[in-house]
Amino acid sequence: MGDISKNFDRSEFACSCGCNFNTVDAKLIEMVQAARERFGPIRINSACRCETHNRKVGGAENSQHKLGRAADIVPLTQAVTIDRLFKFFDENYSESGLGAYNTFLHVDSRGYKARW
Repeated sequence: MGDISKNFDRSEFACSCGCNFNTVDAKLIEMVQAARERFGPIRINSACRCETHNRKVGGAENSQHKLGRAADIVPLTQAVTIDRLFKFFDENYSESGLGAYNTFLHVDSRGYKARW
């Protein structure tokens, strides 16, 4: 049981530098929870980022991570691919940001469509 949704804890979204930034957008939580329910276990690689940590990891200056509206996720079931996750979010959350990478999917709740 999670403390911010059925399957996710706030700590999974917290900035990994240890600064305690962990304010997560409710829409983002809804989105990743829906993916979890559809596809099974999902790991949050990176979500909230403070300005310092975002700069350290080479994040974009206007990163949605700095606003608590983005998560880089990885499916933990081999049958689930990044492409399948991308398609799910694209079909169900048109006003979101999606970026497919080799090892993870960036998903955010920015409120308008952005794809890369």
